Amino acid sequence: MRVLVTGGAGFIGSHVVDALVAHGHEPVVFDVREDPDADVRDREAVARALYGVDAVCHQAAMVGLGNGFADACEYVARNDLGTAVLLTAMADAGVRRLVLAGSMVVYGEGRYACARHGVVRPGPRAVADLAAGRFEPRCPECGAELNSELVGEDAPVDPRNVYATTKLAQEHLAAAWARATDGVAVSLRYHNVYGPRMPRDTPYAGVASFFRSALARGEAPRVFEDGRQRRDFVHVRDVAAANVAALEAAAPAGALTAYNTGSGEPHTVGEMARALAAACRGPEPVVTGEYRLGDVRHITADSSRLRAELGWQIRIGFADGMREFARAELREG
Repeated sequence: MRVLVTGGAGFIGSHVVDALVAHGHEPVVFDVREDPDADVRDREAVARALYGVDAVCHQAAMVGLGNGFADACEYVARNDLGTAVLLTAMADAGVRRLVLAGSMVVYGEGRYACARHGVVRPGPRAVADLAAGRFEPRCPECGAELNSELVGEDAPVDPRNVYATTKLAQEHLAAAWARATDGVAVSLRYHNVYGPRMPRDTPYAGVASFFRSALARGEAPRVFEDGRQRRDFVHVRDVAAANVAALEAAAPAGALTAYNTGSGEPHTVGEMARALAAACRGPEPVVTGEYRLGDVRHITADSSRLRAELGWQIRIGFADGMREFARAELREG
């Protein structure tokens, strides 16, 4: 299969390219890092890149929490306009298979259950609570403590920042394209991806990269809140394998299918910082109590649908992945 990989020179995209080659496919990299004219917003450039292509793996995106609302236009232009241009060109070229780099951020907060009221949906955390160190969401009905649970793909979506909103819009665009063209669209909702080639010291890098960069400088990782916020850290090579599985699998035409793409092994941010510090033989993490508006408290994946339907499985566990990441090469920007 000849596969156009947008963002194919980036962190996740480059691993997708490697995985495609390993499985006997022919990746075509489309990335502004390698060619300044390879912009998904450029209709002519995208049309040329699609020549002879059988499928598209769309990894190109502006990522990260962002800067309040100041960069909203840039996010929408790169993520949503770029996706619309790509899908329009695919429709014109007769390319009918898409795998989209989705994100768990479309859910907002994770799944919570109250002992009295069952599954509930807490709203955004209040600034006053965060400033006072009250980080855990409470039941919106009775104010009681909540238990966090794994999030399934059928959970309601609730994007809580500009980046999250654009990632959800990408899925809606892909679903509309699939209906209009009878195409096959799969969105892999990535959880916290880490691993070799992760960008270092950029405003949009993941928390694992920030911790690793601090340790490389001989500094202690700075952990926000109380360090007990739970995430699902999934290795980039496992994510790349999920992309190949989605490209190769039979999937329903005329609709978008979403799959959580996580390890299924939740860990706290503090655990991750300690594991990485130990692997780097660096200083112990410092829990700062600081917070970022727009961050969610707990979000962990139920990836059983991806395993059951596509036969995908995790190959790199948390402990092994952190030991490798402690020595892995990071990239600039």
